[in-house]
Amino acid sequence: MRILACVLFFLIGNVFSTFGQLDENPATWTHEVKKLSDSEYELVFKGKIAEGWHVYSQYTAEGGSLPSEFTFEKVGEDYELIGKTSESETIKEYSDIFEVEETFFKKEAIFTQKIKLLNPEVNQITVNLFYQICQEVCIPMDELFQVSLDGSAFVSEQKELDENSLALGSSLKLDIKNKELLNQNELGSSSAKSNLWMIFGLGFLGGLIALLTPCVFPMIPLTVSFFTKQSQKRAKGIVNAGLYGFFIVLIYFLLSLPFHLFDSVDSQILNTIATNIWLNVFFFIIFVVFAFSFFGYYELTLPSSWANKMDEASYKAGGGLGIFFMALTLGIVSFSCTGPILGGLLGSTTLAEGNVATNLSAGMVGFGLALALPFTLFALFPTWLNSLPKSGGWMTTVKVVLGFLELALAFKFLSNADLVGHWGILKREIFLGIWILLFVLLALYLFGVFRFPHDGPKQKLSSTRKLVGLVSVSFSLYLILGLIGTVNLKLLSGFPPPDFYSVQQTDSDCPLGLDCFKDFDEGVAYAREQNKPILLDFTGWACVNCRKMEENVWSQANIYQMIKEDYVLISLYVDDRKELPIDQQFDFKYDSGRIKTIETIGQKWGTFQTINFNAASQPYYVLLSPNLEVLNEAVQYVDSDVYEEWLKSGLATYQLSMNQ
Repeated sequence: MRILACVLFFLIGNVFSTFGQLDENPATWTHEVKKLSDSEYELVFKGKIAEGWHVYSQYTAEGGSLPSEFTFEKVGEDYELIGKTSESETIKEYSDIFEVEETFFKKEAIFTQKIKLLNPEVNQITVNLFYQICQEVCIPMDELFQVSLDGSAFVSEQKELDENSLALGSSLKLDIKNKELLNQNELGSSSAKSNLWMIFGLGFLGGLIALLTPCVFPMIPLTVSFFTKQSQKRAKGIVNAGLYGFFIVLIYFLLSLPFHLFDSVDSQILNTIATNIWLNVFFFIIFVVFAFSFFGYYELTLPSSWANKMDEASYKAGGGLGIFFMALTLGIVSFSCTGPILGGLLGSTTLAEGNVATNLSAGMVGFGLALALPFTLFALFPTWLNSLPKSGGWMTTVKVVLGFLELALAFKFLSNADLVGHWGILKREIFLGIWILLFVLLALYLFGVFRFPHDGPKQKLSSTRKLVGLVSVSFSLYLILGLIGTVNLKLLSGFPPPDFYSVQQTDSDCPLGLDCFKDFDEGVAYAREQNKPILLDFTGWACVNCRKMEENVWSQANIYQMIKEDYVLISLYVDDRKELPIDQQFDFKYDSGRIKTIETIGQKWGTFQTINFNAASQPYYVLLSPNLEVLNEAVQYVDSDVYEEWLKSGLATYQLSMNQ
């Protein structure tokens, strides 16, 4: 969970580490034990924090920097915790980056936890503290406390590493020179800052689309008329309609709260969806089910008894509580139309950067706000109701268009599973071919060539329907040109599989046909042989921003030429689920004492990135000499101009060192 939390933190922007430039840990930790009774003890953990650094509280605001987290081993078995872990005095400060008030320690951090023994024979306890220590950048750290309750020497119960694990673990650690250069200019990801606003915008757009569906649109005039007619005064009707809108937003926000709970229990549940094979397959199936419900083959509805009970409760409760139940009734009744859109919103949050639960909350608020606005605005200006179009077959058309979009997104999730699992099913040409087919079928439907079960009598095509049909045709042509290689599909960067994942037999399985190594030691040996610097690329099969960098930045002529001719490219895929050969699987022991089992290629290179560069995000680029000297700062998701200058700077530094 702690390592996954690190991954989450780096994905939202604070991704560079300065550990290499420190002579010692900027926080030193001690612990002491106070005996309260024969079975109760008080454990005190103290950290001395270096000047200018700070450590975050366990209870710092969600959505900001990572909190400190204690893991008490064998709790509930050997002993139980009495109350929560208390803290010494903290500092609160608003973060402009995360837009939350963060809580942290300076100079000293003291944590206190009372325990009660369940097994009177226990005399030692193991506690692990994960925390972030920050200055201008943040470093994820682990501290292992081996606590002896009776003052005797602590006897470790950890398993011993075999010779194979010791040898392979040792080979994973590099003797890197000039590590202080890695973060000197802090060239990080520029995409995460506006991520929440992007998700909010997607949610708002989804809400606007939901308004046009037959489950919601007819409710607008009916509901507004109810409030304006049932209230003795117009002002009262407006207030009630506004309250109704507020409750709609609140209800959709509340739907996202369970995801925060899941995220706090185990961040893997939400934040590794993009690289988890079976979760991607599950999302594929769900989206296909949603799509065919929009096509009219069946309806996904919540039990009608729920809506009846909520409707009954709204009449009985009256007042504000009654209005809340009315809003809840709308959510239940409209689920057959809003459910698939909300599913698409959830899918979008798993593909975006940042905390999935926080993203989902932002999207849900945007969705609810878009649904709520008409009820409030039309209550304020009831004459606007006359300008609303009449309900009709056009709403069915909206649902069908959404169904095709749901299918397109479904295949993105199946593509993720295919890439990570190396199944070879959805190669780039097949994926694009499916999307072309989907948008051609959408165009044919819009032009009236075929119909779905819930379509009404055939009528003259509207100009709007023709326009959307032409857009679908244009997009299909764009995909066809991209398929045959006439245009670069930059608008879709990161969504189709990479160009090297192709049906055609190519000489390279590397981005853009470049030569690359997927093993670090092999790449370094070749770099020494060719006397060239190394471009170390930490990437992932399901990493959207990695594909964007490759297709939009690496594809630039000058950059492509430098990577191809002046550097040795080593691409390490940290999400590769392919198992290592049995003799290459091993247990790795961190400095904290924690042991991690390395069984897959992705686990190996993910651990390699963490222990050598104190980073856990992708893309992450480092320039090294063949002798493992860092040539300049590390970069991540940047534009082509910055990336080109970065490559030139590293090359110049290497050439200068060669001439000395």
